[in-house]
Amino acid sequence: MARIAGIMAAKKTAELIPLCHPIPLTKVSVDISVENDTTIRIEASAETTGQTGVEMEALVAASTAALTLYDMAKAIDRAIIVTDICLLEKSGGKSGDFVRTL
Repeated sequence: MARIAGIMAAKKTAELIPLCHPIPLTKVSVDISVENDTTIRIEASAETTGQTGVEMEALVAASTAALTLYDMAKAIDRAIIVTDICLLEKSGGKSGDFVRTL
């Protein structure tokens, strides 16, 4: 469910974020993995054939997937924390390439 929610949200980014242009996405993926007993990692990626970056679409996908997981698990523990939503890597667009150094 969280994966599907993230993919659907990426497609609606322009409706959610003011001044964000609607972009025809060619691919969106959301990967969810359990890191340990207390941590779930969500990585989202988005692609387009257009000449713009799609980092906002990927960030919206990851955020929505995280919130969906929270919604599904809040009955078990309302103290869940959604944290560290960040851009890991980007290529293309006017601002060029970016790779976060961890």
